[in-house]
Amino acid sequence: MAATTNEKETEPLLETAPDPRPGLREYLEVKRAALLAKREAQQTDPLTEPHKLRARTTAEERSGVRRIRIRHHQILSDSPPDFAGYDLGPASPEIQLGVLSSCLTHIFLIQAADLRIPLDSLEVEVQADQDPRAGQPGFEQVPIYPHNISYTVHITSPVGKERIRELHETVERKCPIYNLLITPQSVTGRVVLTGSPEEI
Repeated sequence: MAATTNEKETEPLLETAPDPRPGLREYLEVKRAALLAKREAQQTDPLTEPHKLRARTTAEERSGVRRIRIRHHQILSDSPPDFAGYDLGPASPEIQLGVLSSCLTHIFLIQAADLRIPLDSLEVEVQADQDPRAGQPGFEQVPIYPHNISYTVHITSPVGKERIRELHETVERKCPIYNLLITPQSVTGRVVLTGSPEEI
């Protein structure tokens, strides 16, 4: 027998197994509600242009610590003591891996909520190789950037493998940073000398 409209409105947003662990299931219900509200708002008042994302970094005087400012947030990036740093924050390549793991984690949450896949725990680990000998004699072909990037997702969920596979495939299609890294990009740059209108 088909469910009535009222039954559909009162059914749980996510299936739950008996005695669920205290974990992500309640949060995913909140996430799903926010996702549906966001979609409705976009239909009612669609965007007319893309968002402009910005990040700015300054080198702190005396220490050289890189202070990254994004909106009202700050992240410190630093070098280890053997490279004139104080180890007050991760290095830039490490932050990049953290960005990928954070984005994958978030998209797993969004898609789990959207697909009604209950999760009890979620952790994404990212690793890569970076060789400090890159570019030196005998290592000219070694990339100077992090490479051989891989990630492992640790999930606790009562659903079967097919649903988790569906979730994983959807995440890889929709994760912005994952797709940024696997797609060739164009980056432009310029240098402005302080106090001068001329670019270098």
